[in-house]
Amino acid sequence: MKPRIKLAETSLESGNILALYEQDGAYSINYRGQELMHSKASASEVLLGQLGAAGLPAAEPSRTLVGGLGLGFTLRALLEAAPSESQIEVWELAPEVIEWNRQHLKSLNGRCLDDPRVRVETGDVAPVIRKAAPATYDCILLDVDNGPAPMVASGNASLYSPSGLRQLKASLKPNGQAIFWSAGPDERFALKLKKAGFVTQEIPAKVYEGAKRAAYRLYQARKA
Repeated sequence: MKPRIKLAETSLESGNILALYEQDGAYSINYRGQELMHSKASASEVLLGQLGAAGLPAAEPSRTLVGGLGLGFTLRALLEAAPSESQIEVWELAPEVIEWNRQHLKSLNGRCLDDPRVRVETGDVAPVIRKAAPATYDCILLDVDNGPAPMVASGNASLYSPSGLRQLKASLKPNGQAIFWSAGPDERFALKLKKAGFVTQEIPAKVYEGAKRAAYRLYQARKA
């Protein structure tokens, strides 16, 4: 087996290290030495993008907000199925991750950032949702940190709070949807979504294609 090579690293505001690795053509991003994502274990990210695209209106321009770029699998899946007049706004907290996609991950999914439908921004997606005008987005896809149980940035918890969910709901158009990536089942979060007035579905998601079981969950919340 070929050795694992560190391609780049950055120190976050917390002082902890985020690093990009490559090994035999596969890529991973680690936080504090723990693997956050891997290009060979991207089935759930792809499913997130596919579900988002499936809910977009086909007969009129749509607007989608993506929280978290990562290795770009969600964005690629979204672009592959989204209508040509779609507008996709991607917010990534770490500017280095955007640069890694452009520089080191161009052969993976980095070219997606050059798609004319895409606008990529650096920053926290939570204030973007809070400040959004009512009925702005057709779809919001959130693959932020570890889902409702954040690991990297504790401030992400506001996204999943009752007030955060109310703000998110207000930013969606009628019949719009938000889909949340979660590292595992979260009954308390599902209950929060229902209390916020969403029509909710819990969708099992595999770590990689061919896996026998689904370890992750996607929470699909539709605005009635």
